Amino acid sequence: MLLSSRPGYRALRRGRASCPGAAYLITTITRDRTPVFSHFPAGCAAARCFETPRLLCDSHMLAWVLMPDHAHWLIQLGEVDSLAALINRLKSSSSRMAGRCVGSERGIWVAGFHDHGLRREEDLQGVARYIVANPLRAGLVRRIGDYPFWNAVWLQG
Repeated sequence: MLLSSRPGYRALRRGRASCPGAAYLITTITRDRTPVFSHFPAGCAAARCFETPRLLCDSHMLAWVLMPDHAHWLIQLGEVDSLAALINRLKSSSSRMAGRCVGSERGIWVAGFHDHGLRREEDLQGVARYIVANPLRAGLVRRIGDYPFWNAVWLQG
């Protein structure tokens, strides 16, 4: 059953706000939770999209991690796009690029995504640490430095 056809899915989108300048924690999953990004070239292709200025426009990717079957993004929304437009563009581009690596014409991601708008008092760096620690909690690596698919702006000088 597609996520978008599950009962209550439309209710998740009702009331979704896009506030320019606000930070959002986004989670999206692959179709059928297929571990597409266990395929290293597919992971590399998708990861390149997450920091492409042309895709982000005036929004900022603060932190991200790409797991075998899902992704988490910490994004500060700019003025140009709604949250849905930005996420759809990131998912579309990364799906196209990763799909070429695995020989899939079909989209990689499910139709929707989960978002959490962070409050001003929430610690952005703490949320970023939580995001990038996903591979450790999943038992994929013993040190985060050993996992290839993550980044955070606080590491960039």
